[in-house]
Amino acid sequence: MLIAFKLKLVLACAAGLAGPIAVAPLVSDMAVRGTATEPAIVEIAPGNLSYREAGDFTRGGQQAEAPLRAMRFTRPLHVMRHQVSSSDYQLCVQDGACRALDRDVAIATDRPAVQVSWHDAQAYAGWLSHRTGKTWRLPSDAEWAFAAGSRFKDDGAPVDADNPSKRWISRYERESERDLSDTTAYAFGKFGANEHGIEDLAGNVWEWTSTCFVRSRTDAAGNAGRATVNCGVRIAEGAHRAYVTDFIRDARAGGCAQGVPPANLGFRLVREEPSWVASVSARWSKTWAARS
Repeated sequence: MLIAFKLKLVLACAAGLAGPIAVAPLVSDMAVRGTATEPAIVEIAPGNLSYREAGDFTRGGQQAEAPLRAMRFTRPLHVMRHQVSSSDYQLCVQDGACRALDRDVAIATDRPAVQVSWHDAQAYAGWLSHRTGKTWRLPSDAEWAFAAGSRFKDDGAPVDADNPSKRWISRYERESERDLSDTTAYAFGKFGANEHGIEDLAGNVWEWTSTCFVRSRTDAAGNAGRATVNCGVRIAEGAHRAYVTDFIRDARAGGCAQGVPPANLGFRLVREEPSWVASVSARWSKTWAARS
């Protein structure tokens, strides 16, 4: 059943919206040296977020607006300033922990790794965690929205109970305004920094998150009921929210569940900070180990 659903999603987007990226391969100093460095991190202070749930929601058998809820981040969020570069990803490939990038992707310290699947991003996070001794992971969709700040696009469209077609017309008009003709993987900084100092959010590279696709019904008050979760499809965030099958590397050739597909699929990671209790426990363990 899950395999059939994935195949259905692969065919959901129009194929051939853009051809392969014709970029001459570049060689990075980091790839030559073969050493990993600590990525530049931005710390975002705790704060509040008005977050619209990701997924497909219905009410009374009709399409419904996704619930909007208030969230509170009680701890700082540590996010990579840039997307993972193609040269950093190449180090993971050289170690045999990541699948090779497509040959049309430029390998450079200042270019993002693009045309990577969700599984590729997961493999890199595991490799980087092993290499640095710190825990790295993909952000949840809510964390990505919080980090993006003013760059986060609320794709919610109001539903008119008397004329549900207005919602579809509104979505069509919004989708038709999006241009995917420029699929170049630009050098970092092309799309600028947001108010937190995080660069290239909502540019032409969509970023994988850990959040699964859900379907749910909402009640008259707009509250979501029990959801049907499909983790074979994940949320990718960029100029708009996208639902992409997890093994897809290039959504332009099929694999997005609805709407205009992402021009490029890339990612940036969150560094998981240890809790105070875990930190104290680790220090005590090292102290007692040294004494024994």
